[in-house]
Amino acid sequence: MTTTVSIPTVRARAGAVTGRLITQLQNDHLADRPHAVAALARLRRGAGKEFAQVPDLWGLLDTGPLHEPPADGGRPLNEKELSRAEDAVHVAATLWALHQQSRPRGMHQPDRREKPRGLGAAVRRLMPPGDIAEPVLKRFVRAGNAPDLATLAQRLRDIVVLLRGDDIELDYGLLAEQLCHWQEPGGRDAARRAWGRSFQAYRTPAEAAAGSRTPSPTETIDTSKDAS
Repeated sequence: MTTTVSIPTVRARAGAVTGRLITQLQNDHLADRPHAVAALARLRRGAGKEFAQVPDLWGLLDTGPLHEPPADGGRPLNEKELSRAEDAVHVAATLWALHQQSRPRGMHQPDRREKPRGLGAAVRRLMPPGDIAEPVLKRFVRAGNAPDLATLAQRLRDIVVLLRGDDIELDYGLLAEQLCHWQEPGGRDAARRAWGRSFQAYRTPAEAAAGSRTPSPTETIDTSKDAS
């Protein structure tokens, strides 16, 4: 009998590292531990920016596990893979720090089947049940059509500010995984599909009970246009 060992992908490793880092910081911040409060204040300054744009944050997040071979097998990441993973961790963690600001409970929460917390589901929760809020949708579409990671980070920042205002949680480990995938060759379409699927699949409990359908973005806005 042959046993197959599942080796984590680059994006899965980025997501796992992000989830561990944020969970620890979040717990410490909610416990009002000074080092976590100070770390969040610093991280917020990097929200909407790439890793290379904020050298004063280098070393604040322990991305050491990305530099090591997986414990269950596999090779070390090459330079391109490491850069993608580090950028994904940085963008996700800094956006979370902005999201967590002044919130009394954790804004990073795991995505679950019964409680979807992917990006698309979070954006859908910003809208009235059974309806589409065009200004919110336009922000979502603009993020999906971002031409590079720096622009994507900035447009996600705008969405996170809205999520914070409505106390809507997001799975930042999952977001980091998707941001890493977004940077891979051919990965942008896959990441967009995941965000769109998350948006379309979300139902409020009342909508689920009634069997209602989430309106398609194309019924309200031309998603092929980047409303810059």
